[in-house]
Amino acid sequence: MAKAISPEPEALEPAHHLVGDETRESLRQAGITENAPATLYNYPEVGQKGDPMFPEEYVVETQTGLVPQKTLEQMRSHCSTPTTQAPRDNNTDLEKGPKEPAEFVTFTIDDPEHPYNWSRGYRWYITLVASALVVCVAYGSSIVTGGLGLIEEQYNVSLEVAILTCSIMVCGFAVGPLLWSPLSEIIGRRPVYIISISLYVIFNIPCALSPNIGGLLVCRFLCGVFSSSGLSLAGGTIADIWSIEERGMAIAYFAAAPYCGPVIGPIVTGWINVGTGRLDLFFWTNMAFAGVIMIMVGAIPETYAPVILKRRAAKLRKETGNPYIVTEQEQHKPSLSDIARTMLIRPVTMIMTEPVLDLMCMYIILIYSMLYAFFFAYPVIFGRLYNYNDGQIGLMFIPILIGAGISLLVTPAIEKQFVKVCQSRAPTPEDRLLASLFGAPFIPIAFFLLGATSYTHIIWVGPASSGIAFGFGMVLCYYAVNNYLIDAYQKYAASALAAKVFLRSGGGAAFPLFITQMYDRLGLQWASWLLAFIGVGMVFIPFGFYFYGLKLRAKLTRD
Repeated sequence: MAKAISPEPEALEPAHHLVGDETRESLRQAGITENAPATLYNYPEVGQKGDPMFPEEYVVETQTGLVPQKTLEQMRSHCSTPTTQAPRDNNTDLEKGPKEPAEFVTFTIDDPEHPYNWSRGYRWYITLVASALVVCVAYGSSIVTGGLGLIEEQYNVSLEVAILTCSIMVCGFAVGPLLWSPLSEIIGRRPVYIISISLYVIFNIPCALSPNIGGLLVCRFLCGVFSSSGLSLAGGTIADIWSIEERGMAIAYFAAAPYCGPVIGPIVTGWINVGTGRLDLFFWTNMAFAGVIMIMVGAIPETYAPVILKRRAAKLRKETGNPYIVTEQEQHKPSLSDIARTMLIRPVTMIMTEPVLDLMCMYIILIYSMLYAFFFAYPVIFGRLYNYNDGQIGLMFIPILIGAGISLLVTPAIEKQFVKVCQSRAPTPEDRLLASLFGAPFIPIAFFLLGATSYTHIIWVGPASSGIAFGFGMVLCYYAVNNYLIDAYQKYAASALAAKVFLRSGGGAAFPLFITQMYDRLGLQWASWLLAFIGVGMVFIPFGFYFYGLKLRAKLTRD
């Protein structure tokens, strides 16, 4: 009887040493240079220890999808980062085994999981869904403005307390991003969207059924906290799927969303008030809107490259038995203090130590606050001058949407100019501010026009048309500043945007509390003109940074 031939010992061993055979030459061909570039926007902040060795990891495409850490160290010999051991694998005791440098996971050439390689049409679909999410969230903040009288009657409270139901949700917008932005870097954008927006949908139920004003205020605040993931992550989702050369046009649509959403609120709920007089319908319709958007957002795959590659690395470790296949982020397991630092301390620290960020955020605060000022100025102006009901007053907000639409028609020309800059030289963050130079003057123009036409003998078209100028200017300015902050604070862009949302929401929450009194005390004309003069002074911020931003950032920016 023939004796069975035993296989070679090597054939029985699992593939413990799957190694990327990338050389320095192949890495150069992939676009990796000897000098590490500045940390890119999508590089995770959570657990980041100094300057990363491989900041291109989440963008670059290589032949094998694995880049040896030793090869990178040889290319970047000036890099002082020591060879760091991979994290402990559940099935492997690294302390007992040989210690080896890592194999960094990257996307492969034309990788179908790389968001940049998804079809252009699908990426535009994701962009529109992300923008619709922002519209939905912003819409929810302003729905109560269509029926402040109903809140006063149902809960027997003053007008100031009724206005607080709007402001308190905007306060939630300030708190939520401090949680959702870092959490998305750990578990991904998609799980955060699903968890937070589902809770937002649920908490509209107690808003509709609340027996007292205290319950309504608490639930509105929680709605703001949970829904704020849309405001803080939607811009990141768009940046995940578009390269810097293509991102501007997509960001323009996103920029219109947080400003158009609040405008739609009083238009819809004003007519619900006139037709039914039911406050609970405000929240039922908002819940239905949010539920549809939540389903659409939940159906979108993960877009955040670090999480996509982290999952791939875990799969490769399991398949090959090689515990050293990791992403660079996984080499530095974030501790609870690291997470807290990223969530809470860093955005607040940036607010206190970054004058460039503060000035840009101040400009955004002004625009966002003025938008909410419209919600409470229009009822005073059109109710006092023309005796309009809530439904008719809501229609006066349509010109703001028209102005925002016009701005989107101008944006392609601005983006073409930016692409030309990219082709001729390396772009700077200041190149992103071109749109704000066109839009900034229209903010004070809108309020000068509003004040000058707030007389009984002037037809309603006069004050209503001020919304066109405001809508045009606000979208162009927000779109420009949003891009500017992403490019100026690439390493800590997520924290910079969280700080922006925090400060912007604070202004949006505070302004409604005194706008009605301001128009009562100063009169319809001078109240608007006061806002216009403030707007004139703030125009110098985008112009100043466009011409002198490079020098200012060099002197004032720490990171």
